[in-house]
Amino acid sequence: MPTDSVVHQLAIRAGNRLRDERLMLTTAESCTGGMVATAITDISGSSGWFDRGFVTYSNQAKSEMIGVPADLIDRHGAVSEPVARAMAEGALRNSRAQVALSITGVAGPGGGTETKPVGMVSFAWCNRLHTNIETIVFKGDREQIRVQAATHALRGLLKLLDERER
Repeated sequence: MPTDSVVHQLAIRAGNRLRDERLMLTTAESCTGGMVATAITDISGSSGWFDRGFVTYSNQAKSEMIGVPADLIDRHGAVSEPVARAMAEGALRNSRAQVALSITGVAGPGGGTETKPVGMVSFAWCNRLHTNIETIVFKGDREQIRVQAATHALRGLLKLLDERER
């Protein structure tokens, strides 16, 4: 599947910023299944600013690979801001990167509930000093939700990098 052109363009912009600032990125993705990492590694030279990507689709993978406490998932659910925060911070701890992003959500078409509908996605972006978190409910089919989530994650990364300059 080719990466969406908006996702690809955002990945290029983020990569240029990371390269210029001599920073490495790591990702922790659930519902996007590595879409952000794919967009990044489609770019020649990304090994200079992308350390690794974790695809932690199952709850067990979130705990085993990046240290998300199982009790946190039990308390809040995998699709939640506390888990998104733990995913980003865990990816950072388990990498050589200085910047991380995470994505966890309900891409559908099934799996949604009244409190966590299809399209609900939680995000986190962090560096060693600060973490931003956000939850958005996207509309569309599974693929549209996943592309919107990847797009939003990369825009959030650019915003985090902008905040570093202030």
